[in-house]
This record gives sequence, C-alpha cells and structure tokens, in this order.
Amino acid sequence: MKYAKNILETIGNTPLVQLNSVTKEIDALVLAKVETFNPGNSVKDRMALKMIEDAEADGRLKPGGTIIEGTSGNTGMGLALAAIIKGYKCIFVISDKQSKEKMDILRAVGAEVIVCPTNVEPEDPRSYYSVSKRLGTETPNSWYVNQYDNPSNATAHYEQTGPEIWEQTDGKITHFVVGVGTGGTISGTAKYLKEKNPNIKIWGIDTYGSVFKKYHETGIFDENEIYPYITEGIGEDILPKNVDFSLIDGFTKVTDKDAAVYTRKIAKEEGIFVGNSAGSAIKGMLQLKEHFTKDDVVVVLFHDHGSRYVGKMFNDDWMRERGFLEDEIKTAADLIKNHSDKPLVTAQTEELVSHAIERMRDFKISQIPVKDVNGFVGSIDESVLLHNFISDKDIADKPIKDIMGKSYPIVQKSAKLEEISKLINKENQAVLVALENGNHHIITKYDIISAI
Repeated sequence: MKYAKNILETIGNTPLVQLNSVTKEIDALVLAKVETFNPGNSVKDRMALKMIEDAEADGRLKPGGTIIEGTSGNTGMGLALAAIIKGYKCIFVISDKQSKEKMDILRAVGAEVIVCPTNVEPEDPRSYYSVSKRLGTETPNSWYVNQYDNPSNATAHYEQTGPEIWEQTDGKITHFVVGVGTGGTISGTAKYLKEKNPNIKIWGIDTYGSVFKKYHETGIFDENEIYPYITEGIGEDILPKNVDFSLIDGFTKVTDKDAAVYTRKIAKEEGIFVGNSAGSAIKGMLQLKEHFTKDDVVVVLFHDHGSRYVGKMFNDDWMRERGFLEDEIKTAADLIKNHSDKPLVTAQTEELVSHAIERMRDFKISQIPVKDVNGFVGSIDESVLLHNFISDKDIADKPIKDIMGKSYPIVQKSAKLEEISKLINKENQAVLVALENGNHHIITKYDIISAI
C-alpha cells in the first residue's frame, strides 16, 4: 500500500507544467513549477516545515510551544499544518492589505490571527514586523520564526526545490524566474542550480514600491522607492537576510495592474488557478523575453493558489474599482455605465449654499449642477465654495445663484472620450450626458482619469 503517514509527507515533488498560451511571445520552452500541489497550496509549506524541524532540533521550539510569525498568509498556512501534526499553537500577525481569504484560512486551521496596518514603517510599533517580534518576547514558551532572516528558509529550497527542478528538466534548465519576497525561494534554489551549472540565469520579479531592484543594481537602499502597493507576496521595504543578491542576475519590476491582469490570464488561458505573484512572474518574464532563445528552458515558479484571491484579482468589481479591468472606454455611455443607475444630484438656484454643502457631504461628491424651472443654469463645486468662503464667512446662508458658476456642457451618450476630455478643464469641472428618457447623468474629472 502507498500512503503518507501524515499530511506533511505530501510536501514537495510538485509538477512541472509547460505553458503554451500566456507565454506564446517567448521563443523558448517555458515550464511552470506549480507549487499549489503542496498540501497548504503554496511553496511556503517547504520552508515552514524545515524551519520548524530545525528549531526543534536545536531547542528553540519546545514541546507544547507557541509558534509566532509575521506572514502574508502562505507561510502561516504551512506553519499551521505542521503545528497541527506536531502539537503546537500558532499566533500569526498579518498586514491588512492581505486578502480576507488568507485570514479566514489561517483561522480555519486553528491559528490566532492579528491584523496590523500596512502603511506604516517597518520600525513602527504597529507594523506586523514589530508586533510579531514583540509577541515573540512576551509569550511564554514561544518561538518567533522570522522567515525573513531564518536561514532554514533558503536551505529548504536548496535541499528540495532546486534538486527537483534540476531533475525534472534533466539539467537542461537555462533560466529560473521567480517573485522575490523573503528571498528564501530564489536564493536557495539559485544556490543549488548555480552549483550544478553556473551559466543558469536567475531572474527576480519585483514590484513597484519595493527596494529590491534598485538595491541590486546600485547597492543603495532608497527609501524613496518605498510606497504602498497592492501585489501580494513579493517585494519588501526591508532587506531580508535570506535574499542573496550575489546569486541573482537581475530584477524586473511589474505593476499592480499587470500582476492582476496576468493572474487572471493564467487561469483563463492555461487552466492553472494560481495567485497574484504568478501573474507578476509571467508579466515579468514577458518583459525579459529578449533574454531567451528558442533553445532555452525557462522555469517559472508559481507560488500559491488562486483561491486566496477570489475576493480580489478574480472579482470583477474589485478589479474595476482599481481601474484594472480591461474594459474598453470609448464614449460617454461607457463612462457612466458603472453608476448610471444612481440619480443625478442637483441643486436649485434659490436653495441656500448650506444645502449644497450638505448634499456634497452626504453623497461624497465634489460638484453639483444647478437648475431652475427652465433647466440647467449653473454649477457649484468645492473650489467655488472655498473661494467664496475666504471672502465671505456667511456664504452658507446665501442663495446658490449668488455664487454659482457656469452650467456644465451637455453631450450625447455617443460623444467620444477625446471630445469629453477637451470639455473638462480648470474652469469646467464636469460634463452632463443627456439620456433617452430626458434625464441627465454626470461625468467628472475622476471618471476621465479612471478611464485613462
């Protein structure tokens, strides 16, 4: 009989799958190392188990202890599975940018999850780095994993991922492409592969808002490179000890939008349901296509499963809100379709300015068309209100007609995007669209920018 004695024995030996559609622009054989076949659905299962086993061996993790870690979700899942089998408790600290699915999954496997703000410095006491370190010192009989600097992270990939790829490609691999976060996957795998063949090129995929690419190229840790980004699992605002830059031949950066769009492409065109960093890896590989030839064997690693992102990259509304959905916007009708069901908010000439202010606040809008019995006769917006308030503090009690600006231009639903864009300027904040039923809708600067 062939069976695993527990779920941990199923970690590793993941398949290598040829990609055919999303990489058709690349003149090489492209193979995906699909790490979703691990029991926790991610590559992190490998290093999670290795870190626990090494900590047990040297006494850092004692029987009945509590495992504490800051995680983007996948390492936590791997640690939690091992903890269940081995009898440990888990406390995981996660940033609020991570998907709700990741948080729910960690709780489902018995972990305590603490959520911290993303947009704070790593040294800030509220950051998930700081909170996890603090819990590691305060919690009795606990072990703080620190996957970023824990050498067992990279060792797991040196012992497992690298040898598997070498064997599966019969040593024919020429390039390895992978997203870089803690650095364990790229560094451990690269070390093994380059020992086998120093000519194998290692490419790291980075994201905008992360420091890796510039640091690799210049040796400068540039804090101006650090800003919030949406892509999960890759990029950092610190330099983890597990990132061995000497083993990496180069980096390319991928935008949040491209990462999200290509994540969906992999599912729809290859039938492989993987996560956000896989989309980054594919787009990054396409950006590097001039480095590959028809005789090359390029291996790209897919970190985790698409189920972690069903509320994000695989949700049309989430994609549309961020301008990531590839909707073709050509006319006024296209611009208003996402909010055409909402009534147009207007004001009357004889109403008080205070009424317009209240309406702006209630509906969270910046401009309002003004009407009288004959139709649209003017407009009021935030800049008009501010300008008039500076000269007259009692402006709120005056009629709107006393301060209103020009009426907004009116276009038909068939009006082209270029035509509408020319009508919106410093003096004119919006355009009205005439509907078939005699009503109107509004297009603002925000709508134009979102379409662009």
